[in-house]
Amino acid sequence: MTALPGETPGTDDAPAEDVPAAPAPGDGAEGPSPDGPTAGPEAPEVTEADAEGAAGADAVDVVAEAASASSEEPPEAVEESAKTEKPSEAANSSVVSADGSAAEETAEASADGSETAEGSADAAPAAELSEAQAELAAQRELRERIEKRKAEKAAPISAGGGLSGTAADLLAAVRAVESGEKAGTAFFARTAPAPAPAPASPRPAPAAAQPPRPAVPEVPAPQAASPEALEAVRAVLAQGGAPEALARPAVDALGEQAAELLRTDPWHLLAVSGVRPEQADGFARALLGSECGPDDGRRTAALVGRLLEQAALRGHTALDAAAVRTALAGHAVRDPDAAVLNAVEEGVALLFGEGGDAEPDETDAEDGEPDEDGGREADPTADADAAPVRMFLGLDRYALAEESLADGLARLVNTCEKTADWTEAAAGAPSPSAAELIRTVGSAGLVVHSGGEAARAEPAALIAAARGLGLRALGAAHSEDGRRRLAAATGDPATAVTLAGLLSGAQGPGRDEDGALALDLLVVLDAPQLDVEGAAVLVEALADGARLVLSGDPGVLGSAGAGRVFADVLTARACPQVVSRTPDPGPIGELVSGIGIGELNQVDAPGKEVVIVPVRDAGEAVHRTVQLVADSVPRAFSIPAEETQVITVGHGGAAGTRALNEALKQRLNPGPGRFGGFDPGDRVVHVPAPGRAVPGVVRSADGEGLHLDCGGVPVVVPQERVESSVRHGWALSAHQAAGMRWPAAVVVLPGDAAQGLSRPWVYTAFGRGERHLSVVHGADRALPHAVAEVPAQERTTRLRPLLEALLTPDAASSTG
Repeated sequence: MTALPGETPGTDDAPAEDVPAAPAPGDGAEGPSPDGPTAGPEAPEVTEADAEGAAGADAVDVVAEAASASSEEPPEAVEESAKTEKPSEAANSSVVSADGSAAEETAEASADGSETAEGSADAAPAAELSEAQAELAAQRELRERIEKRKAEKAAPISAGGGLSGTAADLLAAVRAVESGEKAGTAFFARTAPAPAPAPASPRPAPAAAQPPRPAVPEVPAPQAASPEALEAVRAVLAQGGAPEALARPAVDALGEQAAELLRTDPWHLLAVSGVRPEQADGFARALLGSECGPDDGRRTAALVGRLLEQAALRGHTALDAAAVRTALAGHAVRDPDAAVLNAVEEGVALLFGEGGDAEPDETDAEDGEPDEDGGREADPTADADAAPVRMFLGLDRYALAEESLADGLARLVNTCEKTADWTEAAAGAPSPSAAELIRTVGSAGLVVHSGGEAARAEPAALIAAARGLGLRALGAAHSEDGRRRLAAATGDPATAVTLAGLLSGAQGPGRDEDGALALDLLVVLDAPQLDVEGAAVLVEALADGARLVLSGDPGVLGSAGAGRVFADVLTARACPQVVSRTPDPGPIGELVSGIGIGELNQVDAPGKEVVIVPVRDAGEAVHRTVQLVADSVPRAFSIPAEETQVITVGHGGAAGTRALNEALKQRLNPGPGRFGGFDPGDRVVHVPAPGRAVPGVVRSADGEGLHLDCGGVPVVVPQERVESSVRHGWALSAHQAAGMRWPAAVVVLPGDAAQGLSRPWVYTAFGRGERHLSVVHGADRALPHAVAEVPAQERTTRLRPLLEALLTPDAASSTG
């Protein structure tokens, strides 16, 4: 496919709708100082990313759409509207005004993927949790462990007792600051030591000699906020001129003590997702008056936390300290260096160094000649040869998750039985690549397998071979659709589960007496979708000696949550790697394979497997999309409309998911939307947690809530959660569609989508159709430009150096 015809693209993607906020108390949101600090634009490193690059931005937009479709006053505090607001307008805005559910929705769309959806008084018992709830429960379990580690400063962490090097130094530094033994400045001026190659680890004791793994605690039902706490928060909000609708999300974010926290530190309001700094400034000024200023430690600490949370939405687990200081200066902070130090000392952020030695080598002082005072001169060439040191800031939840994950992966590598011979099992493999994977897994505890859609047959063959050897082997996918496809490939439904079902115990073998998953081999498909917190939960649940295979396509979009686990394990050379040599078949496979290497080729499609539909503008794009889904594809390929998925670049704009879903509903399932905007038969997407989209169909509604059928799994969404977690799903973004496939896909590329396109986005979107792909194309040269010259957005993470420090040099013998 060559350069495709179409109109010249627009310059910007359509922004989300913006509604002016209520006037701020006093002088508005100009700031708490007498002069009124203005909230200047944030630095590019910490502003919201565009429609494609922002990891997790899909989750934000999904919940934002639900509020804007059903509330007279959409939540302008959603971060997408913040990026389009002019500084002069932002300075006069106040805290967002919305109804209770809209405010609740913005809290759910924060980067805190481990927060549960609270407020449901009718939550089912732990034994009856749905997959979505189970995933949230697993994330909460990790969060609780992290909080427990922080509380037990004097004791070693329960899942990191084997940490060494940088990880151990980090924990010691954090504890010293928190206990008051040292100030944060003692660590700011020094960098962490460069990780040295870890010595070969001795073979661990047998599993029976290992300390018992704690059993997984029963997941408590979410607790609704108490009426007393809500009333107290409403009073504080009213005093500060903020809308009372923020009371419930404030209690969800801050707990029952939210009122006291807000009264003593009004900038805690920034913990409510969607509240902007200038709005929190107006709230603080109304409460504190002249007692606060732009460099108030409470303000600067909250701003640092917010910047790191925003970075997590884009996939980063840490931020360059220089970028944070630049962003703070944009928020009228006069001394960004002191603000960063204060945030570290207050425990809001952790400080990391990369690229240099934290302390001079003891031998360095012996190499120089004595000076006149009896000291020794340092080698004048030492500084010139030393690598520059970069300082990073990160949230503790991601720091501890990355350390726990690195420690767990190293444990799997070092406790595996590496002398097993699976040559005979490999002899019966259906392909050379499958045989290579089987042989490699036989001698390694951790293996990375990469390949396209056709390569999924190789993990299936591995699972069958391992079960033939008498091992407890299982494959886990992220979605119900992925589970069904894996089960079809293995021929045994018992071999495939979803990750949420596995961790909750609803699917799979359950836990052994030590609380670990009763598995000898686990294969995780679509591994690029693993975020660092989810991966840490999973790896910690595996027993010593178990084998783990991370399988996926490195060309697709990364996880919606923070981290780049699959890519970090690949680039760290942490384990053997098997690259599939099985190509994806047919014209769609040929097209997608070319995109993966940066080439947009013309392919021969005699059966109209790939069709290009040029359009002039967004209105025509919507019209042609509806025509394709409702008429052309069903008539030409006998694929019904409910099996065709529309994928577009963003949620806003004249041809975004909102506009397309409205047009498709009018054509395919018109109705009054009597169930909170939905009718029986509506295709929807349920967002039980930020970054996770579960397609479904509305069946009915009653006093319990909205009843959905999500891939054969019944799901009941409580009434108070419908607006924030359910939206129409005829059209999805590429992030939401990742990991799933449909018989037909219609990819919409309007002219204003140019800035949202990248090679991973196009690769992911074009690969969602099994039998047919239609491209509604109005992006002109922006499409070939994106494929050839716009790679994946880089993410700042720490997992790679942690793995390189913990794993032995011979742990990763590459294959494939």
